[in-house]
Order: sequence, then C-alpha cells, then structure tokens
Amino acid sequence: MQEEITIKVADADDEKYVDTILDTIRIAAKKRGTGIAERSHEYVATKMREGKAILALCGDKFAGFSYIETWGNKSYVTTSGLIVHFDYLGMGIAKRIKDYTFTLARVRWPHAKIFSLTSGDAVMKMNTQLGYVPVSFNQLTDDDAFWRGCEGCTNHDILKAKERKFCICTGMLYDPEMHTGEPTPIEVFQDVIKTLTLRGIPF
Repeated sequence: MQEEITIKVADADDEKYVDTILDTIRIAAKKRGTGIAERSHEYVATKMREGKAILALCGDKFAGFSYIETWGNKSYVTTSGLIVHFDYLGMGIAKRIKDYTFTLARVRWPHAKIFSLTSGDAVMKMNTQLGYVPVSFNQLTDDDAFWRGCEGCTNHDILKAKERKFCICTGMLYDPEMHTGEPTPIEVFQDVIKTLTLRGIPF
C-alpha cells in the first residue's frame, strides 16, 4: 500500500530535494517538447528558506513541487515551476499543490495580482478553476527581473522578437479586486497560516 501524499510549505531542511526537483522539471519539459525557464539549485533552495515553496512528499520521497515569487514591489505574485514526479502522476497532486501555492500567495500578499505563464493545458484548467483569466502580456508585471527569468527557456528568442508582447506560453491573471467576498478553502488556508506562524514568517 502506497504511503499518503503530504503537501507542505517547504523549509531549509527540504534542500535535499532540490536537485531531484530540477532534474524532474528538465525531463518533463524535454518529453513535452516545451521550453522551461532554468532555475539554479540556490534559487530554489532560497525559495524554500523564505517560505515561498510548496513540496509534495510520499513518505520521504519527492512527489511534487511549486514556488511563488513577488514582482513589481510586491504588487504581483507568480506561481511557477509546478511539477509532479512521474511516479505519482494521475493522483491529483498537481491540483493540491496549485491550491497550496495559490493560498500561500493570497495569505502573504492578499492585494497582489497573481499570474502564471504556462503552455500546459492542465495548468490552464487549474488556473481557470481558481479564477484566473487569460490576458495579454502587457497586463503582467513589467519588472525586468521577472522577464530575465525567461532567458533560460528555449523559446526566449520568440519572446524577444515579439518585444515581450506574447510567446508560446499563455499569460493568466488573478485579480483579487474581482473576487472580493468569495469563500476561502478553509483547510488549506488554516494549514498555511499555522505553518507560517510557527516559522515566524510575516504575512
């Protein structure tokens, strides 16, 4: 019988999974024939230390991952790097991770717009269920630091040629002002709040 999958806000002790995460992302991108924005070991480890990453584990084995980052003086948040290990596909883990990254972003920066760049149908579907809508790139952050992150993608030449107006990926945006009064996923919300409080991470 397979162990239960647990989802958590990653911390410094989880750095041991970083190389596996990066390898899994590269292999998945190659299989899909899509580009990825390369991230370094230290970049991902820093997200874990800062309480900006979500990790899925099956016992002590890596099952999935995603992280968040702020841009434009914290007026925008991205949810990025969503990946599920091949051994755990088809178990609904991606949706659970997405719910956690989305809730983590909403808890820590409730007034920020949340956006995602993706070429995957499954991620687009999950984003839509959370209230994201497709938008042109000019509605996303103009923070150059974010767009430099795309330089590691094989499709960066397209983005550059189109002057950052569009690319292979679809831009999707969640504007909290359009969703005031909507219910919060209480169980995930409470778990995120508890974890951040115990770790002394401000929100």
